[in-house]
Amino acid sequence: MKIEVNGEAREGIATITDAVAAVTAARRGIAVALNGEVVPRSEWDRPLADGDAVEVLTATQGG
Repeated sequence: MKIEVNGEAREGIATITDAVAAVTAARRGIAVALNGEVVPRSEWDRPLADGDAVEVLTATQGG
């Protein structure tokens, strides 16, 4: 199963939680979109399907 995470094809990603862990170790300040739709953290454990695109965004401080 191939999943796209932040524009990069990846294998072995079964859930949004897996995708987040592949991108960042941060626990806070993270937003996720699945196929262009924002996904609440409470739904990050749902299984992904072949061809899904996940975008993981992290908040940064600065000005």
